[in-house]
Amino acid sequence: MSAVNNKQIELWIKYNETNDPAIKDKLILEYAHIVKYVAGRLSIYFGSNVEYDDLIGYGVFGLIDAIDKFDLNKGVKFETYASLRIRGSIIDSIRELDWVPRSLRQKSKELERVYMELENMLGRSATDEEVARKLGIGIKDLNKLLNEVNLSSMISLEEFLEQNYEVGATNNTINKEERPEGYIEITEVKKILVEAIEKLPEKEKTVVSLYYFNDLTLKEISAIMKVSESRISQLHTKAILRLRGKLTRHKSVLIS
Repeated sequence: MSAVNNKQIELWIKYNETNDPAIKDKLILEYAHIVKYVAGRLSIYFGSNVEYDDLIGYGVFGLIDAIDKFDLNKGVKFETYASLRIRGSIIDSIRELDWVPRSLRQKSKELERVYMELENMLGRSATDEEVARKLGIGIKDLNKLLNEVNLSSMISLEEFLEQNYEVGATNNTINKEERPEGYIEITEVKKILVEAIEKLPEKEKTVVSLYYFNDLTLKEISAIMKVSESRISQLHTKAILRLRGKLTRHKSVLIS
């Protein structure tokens, strides 16, 4: 994210002094790119279930909230603060729409269990054919199922990465790392996660790397890998199901 420029500083000072709605509108336009970035990142979870423009709309509410509550004097980068507010606004809006009915959550858990059991037995990543056979369905139906459960795989690993993997992302992370036992737990989970990512099939590993470590959007990853956005979303879902299976044995660390 870019540093605060003179124009932005002037706008913030004027807005803090006057609360002028016209200046607020200028701040919204000035930082609209953050909404587009966050929406682009989150779109990897939604596939065709939610339109990108809808994500933008939900995110704008988060940007407005961030502008209203931001304190320029605290020395925090607005981009960082706003990104969290925008992301939260989008996720809250999706949750309110209840895109993930109980049946899909159950299907997601079943898929996660199948990946875990197969990979524990095989000692390697399970292929689509092996997963489909275990479920008693065809490849076409497996792909359809992966598209359906994509959204239900969103919250747990994403929140886990933010709270435990990205150091300093939240107060909970900081407090946990200050405790010796908390530091050991987080260090161990980081090690498990890194090893699990290394063992992912190559395309899935590339998607995870580009998304979580290079902070690219769905559209950017699609362009780099030269496959459709829906295919990237599907690869991401499979990777998440595998990783969640690996972390299932360490639930005590995930619950804070």
